[in-house]
Amino acid sequence: MLAVTTTLFPLLYLTLELPKRIINDAIGAGRSPVEFMGYTVDQVTLLVMLCGAFLLAVLVHGLLKMRINTMKGVLAERMLRRFRYTLIARVLRFPQPYFERTSQGELVSMVTSEAEPMGGLMGDAISQPVLQAGQMLTILGFLFLQSVWFGLAAVALIPLQAWLIPMLQRQINQLNKKRIIQVRALAAEIGETAQGASTLRSNGGWRFRQAMITDRLARLFEIRFAIYQKKFFMKFLNNFINQLTPFFFYLVGGYLAIQGEITVGALVAALAAYKDIASPWKELLAYYNQVQDMSLRWEIIIERFAPDGMTDETLFRDDPKEVPALTGPIELKGVTVRDADGNSVLEDLNVTMPPGRLIGVTAPSEEDRRALAQLLVREVQPASGTVTVAGHSLIGLHQSVVAERMGHATARPVLFQGTFLENVLMPLKFQPLSISGMEAVIRDAERAGNSGDPLEADWLNPRRAGFEDEAALKQWMLRILDAVGSAAPFFLRGLDMRAETPELAEAIVATRPELWSALKEAGLDRAVHRLDAEHYNPALPVGDNLLYASPRKPITSTVLAEQTDFLAFLRDQKIDAGLIALSRDVIDMLRQIFGMDGTDHPLFHKLGLEAGTFEEVAALVSAYREGEALSDENLALLMTIPFGISAEQIGPAFPDAMKKQILELRASHGESMRAKLDELYAPLSETAWAPGLSVLENALFGKISDNAGARADEVRRKVAECLADAGLRDLVVALVFDSSVPLGGANMPALLTEPLAVARAAVKKPDVLVLENALASRDREDRQRAYEALHALLPQTTLVVLADGFAEDAAFEQHLDLKQGRLVSQGDVAGPEQDGAASADLSRKLRALEQSDLFAGLGRKQLRLLAFGARWYDAPAGDYVFYKGDPPNDGAYMVIEGEAGLYQPRDGAEDQLIAKVGPGTLVGELGLIRNVPRALDMKAETELKCLRIGAEEFLAVVENDAQTAFRLLQVVSGYVSG
Repeated sequence: MLAVTTTLFPLLYLTLELPKRIINDAIGAGRSPVEFMGYTVDQVTLLVMLCGAFLLAVLVHGLLKMRINTMKGVLAERMLRRFRYTLIARVLRFPQPYFERTSQGELVSMVTSEAEPMGGLMGDAISQPVLQAGQMLTILGFLFLQSVWFGLAAVALIPLQAWLIPMLQRQINQLNKKRIIQVRALAAEIGETAQGASTLRSNGGWRFRQAMITDRLARLFEIRFAIYQKKFFMKFLNNFINQLTPFFFYLVGGYLAIQGEITVGALVAALAAYKDIASPWKELLAYYNQVQDMSLRWEIIIERFAPDGMTDETLFRDDPKEVPALTGPIELKGVTVRDADGNSVLEDLNVTMPPGRLIGVTAPSEEDRRALAQLLVREVQPASGTVTVAGHSLIGLHQSVVAERMGHATARPVLFQGTFLENVLMPLKFQPLSISGMEAVIRDAERAGNSGDPLEADWLNPRRAGFEDEAALKQWMLRILDAVGSAAPFFLRGLDMRAETPELAEAIVATRPELWSALKEAGLDRAVHRLDAEHYNPALPVGDNLLYASPRKPITSTVLAEQTDFLAFLRDQKIDAGLIALSRDVIDMLRQIFGMDGTDHPLFHKLGLEAGTFEEVAALVSAYREGEALSDENLALLMTIPFGISAEQIGPAFPDAMKKQILELRASHGESMRAKLDELYAPLSETAWAPGLSVLENALFGKISDNAGARADEVRRKVAECLADAGLRDLVVALVFDSSVPLGGANMPALLTEPLAVARAAVKKPDVLVLENALASRDREDRQRAYEALHALLPQTTLVVLADGFAEDAAFEQHLDLKQGRLVSQGDVAGPEQDGAASADLSRKLRALEQSDLFAGLGRKQLRLLAFGARWYDAPAGDYVFYKGDPPNDGAYMVIEGEAGLYQPRDGAEDQLIAKVGPGTLVGELGLIRNVPRALDMKAETELKCLRIGAEEFLAVVENDAQTAFRLLQVVSGYVSG
C-alpha cells in the first residue's frame, strides 16, 4: 500500500504543473507554432495535448486514490477482525473469578462498539500520515519551485496553526467533559423529580426543585456557550489564517508578476496549489486528534483485557506433544487460593486423593465449594502451593489435556445456543477432522490472524470417547442418563415433543391398537378424546376439525392469508361469519380474564396463542363492525383464534351448532379443502403419523382431555409403560437430544440442565471428574445413588463430589470436610493459626459463625463483614446477658461455649425457664428484625462465651443476602412449628 501511495505524488505534481504549462505555453504563447520540449507543434494541438495529459493525470490520480482507500478499508477491516479475535481469545484465558467482578455487557461493548473506530485508525495508521504528509510536501515543493517567496508564504503560518488549533481543541475537550458531568447530574435530578413528584406536590417543594433545575440548566448553558465561543473562534481563526496566505500571494505574487519575475500561469498554479494544501493539513490535524483519542481508548481496553492470573497463552497455542493420562493421585501441597481482594478463600490445603476412587467433599460454603472445584480443573490458580495430577503439575498442563482428561459439572451449567446434543458433545468437537477443499477459507482467516479451523468442517470425533460412530456415542449418553436417573424424565419429556424420525413414526403407529386396548382395560379411555372422522373432537382446533387433518407447520395469519382459495370457500359456505363471531367472543373473554397486559401469565401461554397475535386480533375486533367486509389479511388474522384454540379451551362460548356445521362441511367438502391446503395439512389416519401432534398424542391417536384431572397423569404413565415395553424408550429420548437450547439456556428446567452438565462432563470418559453441587435439585439420597451409579459406569475415573451435605448412609472411599477454607479428613481438626493477632481473631470469629446453621452457607465476603463487626462477650455463671423489655440495639448473641437459660420473669414467683441454649445457638435475632423489646431474660447457667453480632451488621446481611433471609425464614418457621 505504501508503494501505491508513493506513486500518487508524481501524479499530484503533474496536476499542479500542467495547468501552469497550459496557461503559459499553450494559451499565452502568443504565436503558432510553438516550441515545446524541443518539438514544434501547433498552438491548438499543444493545448489539446496538455489538456489531455491533465485529464489523464487527474483520472489516474483519482483511480490511485480510490485504490488506496479500498486497500485502507480492507486493511482496517482485517486489522479490526484480528483485534476482535485477539480480545475474544483472551477472554477464554481469563481466570473465572474475574468474570464475577466484571460486567459481561462491558466486555461485549468493548469488543463490538468501542473497537469499531479503532479499526478505522488501524487502516489509517500507516497510509494516512504518509499520504497526507506526502501530498503536503509535494505541494510545498511545487510552490518553492515557482518561487521561494511562495513557499515561505505557504509555510509561514503552519507552525502557528499547529500550536494554536490543538490548544483550543484541548480546551473544548475539557469543556465537553464538564458538560457530560452536568448532563449526568441533570439526568439524575430529572429522575428524582419524576419519582418524587407526589412528594414535591404534597410538601410544597416544587418551587425549590424548579430553582435547582434552573440552576443546573444555567450551568449547562454557560458551558455550552463557552464551547460555542471557543469552537467558532477556532473556526474563525483557522479560516482567517487560511485566507491570510492567499492575501500575501495576491499582493506579493501580483507584484512579482508585474515586475516580470514570475509568470501569470505560475501565480495561478501557486494559488491553486495552496488551495489544495489545506486539505492534507486538515487531515493531519484530525489524524493527530484521533490518535490521541484512540490511545486513551486503547489503554482502557488493554487494562480490561489483561487481568492478573490469565492462563499462559502457550498452553492454548498449537497441539501438545503428548496427551498424558491423568489416572494417578491428585495431590495438593500447601495450596492457598485468594480472591480478587487478596483474602484467603482456601488456606494451606494438604491432601492426596487416590486415583479411581469416589471422593466426597462436604463444604457448607458455596464459595469454598466453587473455589476447590475450580482449583481442581485449573479455572483458578493457587496463590501458593502446588497441585499435581498423576505426577504432572496441573498449572503446566496444556489446556487441551485438561479439556480431554478432566470434567467439571455444576448445578447451573453454561449452555450455548444450539441443540441439547451439540451442548453435550462439545468435548468431542475439539478440532476439525478434515479440511479438504477449505484451503481458501483457512488462508483468508489466517491472514487476518484468526483461527485456521473452518467451521463447516466435520468436528465430531467419537474416538475421543473410545467409540467408532455417533450411534454408539448416543448409546453411551443414554447409559450416562440412566446412571444419573434422568432417562425416565427425558422419556416423559420426549413424549410431549412433536419431532419425529421415520423409525419412531412407524413404530408408534404400529403400537396404537395395543396401547388403546391397554387404556381400555385400565379404564382410562374416557380421559382421552380419540380422533374419529365421524365426530367433532373438542381437543382439536376448529381448523383441524374442519379438515380432519393435522398441520405440518404452525398456522399463522400470514400463512392463512396466502390461502386465498380456502378463505373464499369459507365465505361461500357462510362459515366465516360464525368463525368471526367466535373469535370476537373468545377475544372478549380473554381480555376480561388476562387484560391486555397479562399475556405473560403461564395460563395464557398454555393457550398456545402468541401475545403479538392476540394484541393484533384484539385491535381488529375493537375496530370491526357487524357485517363489515374483511380483507383476506384481516380475515386470516381473525381465523388464527379458532385455528389455534380448541373448543375445550374456549368453553361454553363455542356453540354446538358450530360443531354440527363443521362436521357437515367436513363430510361434503373435506377432501377438496385438504387438497387446497395440502402444503399446510396432512390428513389424519390411524395408520399414519400426524405431524401436528406430539409423540404421546400420536400414540393415543387423540388428545388427553383438559377435564381429565389426575387421570391425565395415569394416562401418561400408561403410555410410557407401553412404549417402553415396545422398546421405544431410546428412540423417544433421542428426540430430546435434538431439541433446541435457547440463548444461555434461558427458562430451561433443572430437570434438563443438570443432567446435561453431568453428561457433558462424563461423555469423554475423563480421568478426573469433578461434580460441584451437581444435581442439586434432587434430594440427597437420589443424588447419592446417581454418584455411585456414575462411578460404577466410570470405574477408572477419580470422581470428586462437592456438596453442602450428603445422605446419612453415603459411602465414599474418601470423605473430606471443607470448613473455613481448610480441607481436612473427616474427624480431623484444622491446624493452628499462623496469622497475626488481628487475623487470628477474625478467623476464630469466622469459624464460630460457620458453626451456625443460619450463617453456614453465607458467602465468604459477607461472613467477613459480619465477623468484623462482631464482638466477644463473656458472662460468669448467674449473670444476665439481657432482660425482658430491653431494647434490641445491642444485637444478637451466638453462644460459643457454655449454656444459657431463657426465662419468663414472674412477679412474686420464681422465673419460668422456657428453654436452654448451647453452643451454635443464635439468640435475639427476631427482636432485631421486628425491632421490638426483648421477650425473655437471658441468663448464663454456666461460664458463658458469646459472639455479639451488632444490629446494623446483622440486618445488613439479612437485607442483602437472599440465602440468609430464606434460612432465617426456615428458622422462624421452626420456632412456630415447635
